[in-house]
Amino acid sequence: MLGLIISLIVVGVIAGAVARLVVPGRQNISIPMTIVLGIIGSFVGGFLGFLIFQHDPMDGFFQPAGIIGSIIGAIIVLLIYIRVSGRRSVQH
Repeated sequence: MLGLIISLIVVGVIAGAVARLVVPGRQNISIPMTIVLGIIGSFVGGFLGFLIFQHDPMDGFFQPAGIIGSIIGAIIVLLIYIRVSGRRSVQH
């Protein structure tokens, strides 16, 4: 269990950092938020991988992805975050 948590954090750091580097513009996100972004992106990537490839149905659709799927998922989550937070700042 501890190994899973540590691996999720490490993958979260890598995926979140790469997503922030790939998406243009400046994101005002802290390092812990980058880790959370990567972890959520890992689960989004796992869900998309399950939907597209129907791979590993024994684990179900809610599973973490590998590093490539995590980066893709983190990019998607970051784009959604920018879109939602941008709307919120425009309304004020």
